[in-house]
Parts: sequence; C-alpha cells; structure tokens
Amino acid sequence: MKRQKRDMHARAYKRGYLAGVSGKSKDTCPIEQPEVRQEWLNGWREGRQDNWEGMTGVSGIHRLADVTSA
Repeated sequence: MKRQKRDMHARAYKRGYLAGVSGKSKDTCPIEQPEVRQEWLNGWREGRQDNWEGMTGVSGIHRLADVTSA
C-alpha cells in the first residue's frame, strides 16, 4: 500500500510554528517557493505570538496540535 505524501503547506506551517515558538528569526526560513514560504511565515508568526504569551515547551506543542488539525 502506498503512503500519501504529506501536504507541503501543512508541513511548512508546522516547521515555521516550531521555529517561532523556539524564538528563531524569520530570516532562517529555508523555503524558496513563494506559496510554501508564506505558510512557513504564517506558522512562524503564530509561534512567535505563542512564545510571547508564554506558551513554550509542552503547552506550545499542544497548541500546535490544535492549530494544525483545524
């Protein structure tokens, strides 16, 4: 049985969120494609906001699960 590839946009959002929560700069975005890069930046913004609100560590990971399932 074949595995389906993950959605590139969701994956970029998740990685951007994790970078934002950990306090990394948005300049560290490794993605070149404009649409996927925008998803990474959206995730990064959400992650930075959660970082500023104190949602780091386990609470940030739980937030990520809520955000990606919506």
